Amino acid sequence: MFQTWFANGLGTRILTVSVVLLAGVSWGQIEKGAKAPTIRWSEGQPGCTFSGDDDGKYRYGLWTDDFGIVVAVDALELQKSRRRLEALFTLHLTIRYRGKDSIAVEPEGATLEFVDHSHTIQSAVDPQSLSGRLQDKADAFIAQTERTLSEHPERAAATQSELNHYQRTIADTREFLRSQALRSSKLDASHTDASGWIVFSAGGKWIGEWKKQERFELRVPLGARIVEFPFALPPSRGDLLLRRRP
Repeated sequence: MFQTWFANGLGTRILTVSVVLLAGVSWGQIEKGAKAPTIRWSEGQPGCTFSGDDDGKYRYGLWTDDFGIVVAVDALELQKSRRRLEALFTLHLTIRYRGKDSIAVEPEGATLEFVDHSHTIQSAVDPQSLSGRLQDKADAFIAQTERTLSEHPERAAATQSELNHYQRTIADTREFLRSQALRSSKLDASHTDASGWIVFSAGGKWIGEWKKQERFELRVPLGARIVEFPFALPPSRGDLLLRRRP
């Protein structure tokens, strides 16, 4: 239901990014001088890949000796984000650890930089807090609807239909956050996978209307390291990615 909601643009602003950890790039590529060792995706470098696929997503891949990451970004996310309830970017992460020790997955430490909007950096939103805020919005909408019905009973059918749609959207979103948000975990040989969504606010003083091409910097902490993905929507100006029919 929530994926359909995404596709129809009837909910929260979302940028869909899927991340899969695998294994391959040398640690010699770790940047030095940063607060934490940083591994950065760079086009054409060993272990870094890119593809535009027929499911309508761009994929950026990065492999190291311990893990790998593939970031999938919906090609139409900028357009869809303007048709949703709240200004949010959502990224999907699937993590597969191939190392011999362990690594901490801490989604609350992830950040998204809006490069073309004064380099605004947003931290990941707590899913439980977001869910509570959405319920508050639903409660306020219900109260407003009841007032409208009492003042304009002749609009009962249309008003009730709008309320039902709003309530379904909120309920689907809250269930999505409850069941599919990425949670903090530790990956090791006995627990190699973690997956889920991370949410970032896309609203604020310095984030305005989207440009024809938007640049972003995704930073995800993995253990003591930071993995960075610079990406753009679309990757090339005027780029058009065809998607297969359902």
